[in-house]
Amino acid sequence: MSVDWNTVHQTVSDHWDTSVVPGLSEFLEVPNQSPHYDKEWATNGHMKKAMDVLVKWIEKQPIKGMKYEVFEDEGLTPFLVVEIEGTEPCANTLLMYGHVDKQPPLLPWGEGLHPYKPVYRDGNLYGRGSADDGYAAYLAISAVAAVQKHGLQHGKVVVIIEASEESGSMDLPHYLRRCKDHIGNVDLLICLDSGGANHEQLWLTTALRGLCGGVLTVETMREGMHSGMSGGVVPDSFRIARMLLERIEDTNTGNVKIPEAICDIPEHVIKAAEVMRSIPLKKMFALLPGVAAEADDNAELALRSSWKAALTVVGDNLPDTATAGNVNRAKTTLRLSLRIPPVADAEKVSAAMKSILEADPPYNAKVNYTSHHDGTGSATPALKPWLAQALHSGCETAFGKTYASQGVGGTIPFVAMLQQMFPEAQFLITGVVGPRSNIHGPNECLNVPFAKGVTTCVARVIAEHFHATPKLRKD
Repeated sequence: MSVDWNTVHQTVSDHWDTSVVPGLSEFLEVPNQSPHYDKEWATNGHMKKAMDVLVKWIEKQPIKGMKYEVFEDEGLTPFLVVEIEGTEPCANTLLMYGHVDKQPPLLPWGEGLHPYKPVYRDGNLYGRGSADDGYAAYLAISAVAAVQKHGLQHGKVVVIIEASEESGSMDLPHYLRRCKDHIGNVDLLICLDSGGANHEQLWLTTALRGLCGGVLTVETMREGMHSGMSGGVVPDSFRIARMLLERIEDTNTGNVKIPEAICDIPEHVIKAAEVMRSIPLKKMFALLPGVAAEADDNAELALRSSWKAALTVVGDNLPDTATAGNVNRAKTTLRLSLRIPPVADAEKVSAAMKSILEADPPYNAKVNYTSHHDGTGSATPALKPWLAQALHSGCETAFGKTYASQGVGGTIPFVAMLQQMFPEAQFLITGVVGPRSNIHGPNECLNVPFAKGVTTCVARVIAEHFHATPKLRKD
């Protein structure tokens, strides 16, 4: 049937205003940090409450043929599966993904803002988990609701919501195996946990970097000693750590030296990066006035942040500067985060990293590198024509322009898992993260007008998927 998609977009907008924003705001009040950051998650009830809030909202939605189940296997985080019957039996499933677990609050936040006290201001909904990734289930369900309200046909839709993504999705493989009969044969997967370079159009993520994270420890003494007595005699453990880091990263350029973490960038990726020249890319980052980025050219920055490795020291065991004494410390511990190219093998990179850091330690210091978090990245295949056209049409309706694509520097480990599980499926990785969303940092916020547009685009894809997927024969 023919439908005015501008009317559908208005339906989506109204639904966000009257249902999603209030429902999502209630979810944002729950401090359900991911298990990696909250060791008491299994007993304090926060994760269960977050899932309960979401389920309560889903139960109120006017969707035909919907059923759900929350799986809570012993020792694992909860897992939500929402199944929505197709208007006609289809051979394949459209699968949508999101997660409810959150990053730590990272205080302080701006004036009048708080990670667990949502504020809706100037079109932005502030709160931890708003853009990463609490909105996902609300958007997915709202898109289906809009399709049904306007009498459009759709195939089987399954929405899965996990609660361990920020900890590496360690529980996801188990639940995917357990729920395979609920999910069915997937020919299109929409991952709602990404974003783009602006809030002016839908962005597709065509590549995701992998991650190798771990802890480097350098020990020189049994106990700390007065720096006046030991300085100049006992090598500073922090200096040794710096020497070791120089083995894997060029300090002057920031280029990673580990051979396994270096790859050739495909020509089509380099060509696609040209679109970034017109995007004010540097404004997406909280650079202080006068601070330079690692390259002047926007296209080069786009490639550095999506297809090249980058090392960051994300934690240490150093004493607070306000209380630190004149002590030559017995050891230095650094938590390392190495982002790796989409096609690099995380296990091989991690093994090489350990070998390089631990080999022939300076001053024969005791050196140990322990891997804590390794995940291989992914690159998505080209879109099928029907999907590209659906995205173009949906984006024209919602934003007045077509969609754009880019590689993203972040890591979504489950994408590689699902690519192996559903090798024939199309992958549509998108989301609402954009300039100033500030996920993982203070003042995280969801741009609601943009989220409305993304919802309309997803609704268009759901409707067009019905015509592209094979139907089951009726006996």
